Amino acid sequence: MSTQTFKDLKREDTVSHKCGVTMNESVDSRVIAEVMQEKPGVEVLYYPAMIRIDTEGKLTFDMEEISEALGREFTPYDFEVVMSTHYGRMVMIDENTVVLFGNMEEALQYEE
Repeated sequence: MSTQTFKDLKREDTVSHKCGVTMNESVDSRVIAEVMQEKPGVEVLYYPAMIRIDTEGKLTFDMEEISEALGREFTPYDFEVVMSTHYGRMVMIDENTVVLFGNMEEALQYEE
């Protein structure tokens, strides 16, 4: 049996196009998770103190859709408060849309 060392790894062995967020367990985060788990390819995992939402490629959070589910206005800034961390490139497309990209090159079109 051979052991692969770090220096033996190739870039294509380590690149992932996954992206996601981790949120502290709360009423808001549970509602966001319920909205997102209905989307194709999105995986939602519930833990005792947090909720994780992941997908491959691109993850779009529509604040209007989340606001409707919550029954009150919810902004990207509110989203930042409930989100404890994320991975992937996060871009605020407009005042109602936050997108995470697993492929960094796809996110470059939004660079200023």
